[in-house]
Amino acid sequence: MSTTNTYALACSYTNHPNENRTKETKPKCKTSHITRRKASLSLFLLISCPIPFHAQPALAAESSFLDMFRMTVPDQTVEEAENGIREHAMSLVQVKELLELKSWKEAQKELRKSASYLKQDMYTIIQGKPGVERAQLRNLYSRLFNGVTGLDYAARDKDVPRVWNLYEDIVVTLDDILSRLL
Repeated sequence: MSTTNTYALACSYTNHPNENRTKETKPKCKTSHITRRKASLSLFLLISCPIPFHAQPALAAESSFLDMFRMTVPDQTVEEAENGIREHAMSLVQVKELLELKSWKEAQKELRKSASYLKQDMYTIIQGKPGVERAQLRNLYSRLFNGVTGLDYAARDKDVPRVWNLYEDIVVTLDDILSRLL
């Protein structure tokens, strides 16, 4: 009987609230009109904007946090990139030895390291070329590094036929790019 009375009181309260009681208001949430695209654009702009970074003298020789997000090495000239590009291309091609030994983790590490240096050098050189040549070089650049990413995944999955197909494609594309850049 007490449960029904409590229920009746609760129902009567909700149906007929006390007039003297102040109304409780819920905090209203303001809806945001920020989409994922706007948020990612804002994050990209925040990261890519030049923010003053004051390194301590002991850490001045090391790269700053913002250097990780740059495509080119700070203050790298086209000549410096051209000098380093052959060395980095050779280290990318030498990943073949690790792939033949089927040491997948080491191959992935070396692939990522040499590809990142090569990517910086190529981007610097492409930016120094006339605008007419850039579109074709960017397509080759994209093809090369999409192949590198695919090779990285194939090595992770230990997919031997795919590894060798991607490796051959990388070598051919790299030869084509180097003949046009240098």
